[in-house]
Amino acid sequence: MILEGTHTRSIARTADGQGIRILDQRHLPWEIRWVELRDLDAAAVAIREMWTRGAPMIGATAAYGLAMALAVDASDAGLDAAYGTLVETRPTAINLRWALDQVRAAVQPLPEGERAAAAFARADAICDEDAELCRAIGEHGLALLRDLHAKNPDRPLNILTHCNAGWLATVDYGTATAPIYLAHDAGIPVHVWVDETRPRNQGALLTAFELRNHGVPHTVIADNAGGLLMMQGQVDAVIVGTDRVTANGDVCNKIGTYLKALAAHDNGVPFYVALPYTTFDPATASGADIPIEARSAEEVMRLTGPDETGRIATIRVTDSPALNPAFDVTPARLVTGYITERGVLATI
Repeated sequence: MILEGTHTRSIARTADGQGIRILDQRHLPWEIRWVELRDLDAAAVAIREMWTRGAPMIGATAAYGLAMALAVDASDAGLDAAYGTLVETRPTAINLRWALDQVRAAVQPLPEGERAAAAFARADAICDEDAELCRAIGEHGLALLRDLHAKNPDRPLNILTHCNAGWLATVDYGTATAPIYLAHDAGIPVHVWVDETRPRNQGALLTAFELRNHGVPHTVIADNAGGLLMMQGQVDAVIVGTDRVTANGDVCNKIGTYLKALAAHDNGVPFYVALPYTTFDPATASGADIPIEARSAEEVMRLTGPDETGRIATIRVTDSPALNPAFDVTPARLVTGYITERGVLATI
């Protein structure tokens, strides 16, 4: 990822190797604030309260959280308790459970005295693998974007995104954004329509922040503007990330993704989902079987940002009751293709 002109990663171990350092996404784009997580409770809070978010990043943070817990109590009981605490923090994203299972499997056969070091090593490997998976997704997606641009070479390629599936949501590159970054770097003129993504505005706050730092032309739009832009021929493709893809190819992603898929289908716009194998859930038959996280209604009822003096303030936008499902499910029939580390697949 490019942050203030420097390539870095969104998560790393602290200098002493006993904790991790992440960007606190609650303050972006107004303030770049790195925070250190030093124990299980801090990792759980960071995931649950969305200091960090995005399926691969949640998994990486949870893996380190389990390692930090084992540094305190490496017994079987300690392992089970820490696993239980972390796996309940976010119920929908499958990477969370996958990463925890990876660390648990790596340490269970070991004596207690070796477990913490082995857990940290497995968490390190999970992060390295995620960065490589996202790079590979970017390479395969780049070929796709080259072909799309060749159809209209005299104008920029217009891509619509939803939520944030960028390097903030992964260790590096991102999933949906990886092809965009590589296309921009390769000289393909790309312009991105960035859905604001209510209620937490991860598009307007996070994706736009990323694209701006990388120098990619982009425009923030209201969530409901995407359909009109597609109807007007101003969208060449939709590329989104995902928190879970089921055995039949259904896609669980940030609330509002389904509506974009419907609009794309109605207007003949290709709709692509970018994901690594760690986000595929073959054990779940279809999207109907996925638990949909219900978050606090306060996220819908309030907005936070700088006021006219530059002071960060939170305002209430309604006094009525609110409902806040965090995800929806896009049926596989609406997906043009899945951009994976193995290539662009018509079916998963």
